[in-house]
Amino acid sequence: MADKTPNKTPDSQDKPKWPSGEKPAVYSPEWKEYFRDLIMTKRKEIMHELGYLRETSLETTTGEYSGDNSTYSYHMADQGTDAQEREKAFMFASREGKMLKLLDQSLNRIDDGTYGYCQETGAPIEFKRLEAIPHARLCIAAKKKMEEQGEASS
Repeated sequence: MADKTPNKTPDSQDKPKWPSGEKPAVYSPEWKEYFRDLIMTKRKEIMHELGYLRETSLETTTGEYSGDNSTYSYHMADQGTDAQEREKAFMFASREGKMLKLLDQSLNRIDDGTYGYCQETGAPIEFKRLEAIPHARLCIAAKKKMEEQGEASS
């Protein structure tokens, strides 16, 4: 069985080197820095996306289509398209904001030692699940049970 702890390099000043060998079947606290880095990378991607949305859609004003300097008249159809694009950008920004909140909650769970453990059963969450969904709070069995109960009540 392979060692489950991250490897250290002499010049890394105790900073973990992400393992290249076999990964464990379930989460263990030795891997918390691996997941912190994964979450922070996803967080940076979202922040970049939010910045792009802000620059391209959310802060675009209708004034650029009207006025004395514009060669385009501000037609009702243009207004509708502009409003639709802003609404779509707002929807994307809202979704990204929710994801940021989930990632921040995951970082808090890393700090308090509850990250990687199912909030329903207390069992360690599968390692592959956390790699795919680093903000996961439930193991697959608990998530499946929750979904089945939701479908039964619908």
